[in-house]
Amino acid sequence: MSETVFRLGKKHFFDTKKFPRGFAKSGDFTLGEENLLTQYGDTMLGLESGVLQPENAEEQRFLQVLDNPDLAESKIEKVWMKYVRLSRGRKRFHTLNGRNKPDAADDYTDDEPSLTEED
Repeated sequence: MSETVFRLGKKHFFDTKKFPRGFAKSGDFTLGEENLLTQYGDTMLGLESGVLQPENAEEQRFLQVLDNPDLAESKIEKVWMKYVRLSRGRKRFHTLNGRNKPDAADDYTDDEPSLTEED
């Protein structure tokens, strides 16, 4: 993992409401991403909410990334943007059936010749 001057959180970060079994067990995050969120998530949440003030250039850049997520470059920035998208975004729901109903003619075709007594 690359060296960072980003502050470690004062406590481990967990989101038991959206990810009750943990970040990695949700299937959305890798073990490395879970590690970053657990260690630095408290600081990132504090910076985002305004409770903490940035102490270095990396934390100042993090605040800029919050305003424009397309600027995310570091692993910490990318994992926080992913966390925000998954925890606060709309949940996708996939059904097993489609919206469009097929035409009645498509449901049944009679390709076999009819049986008659002409033979």
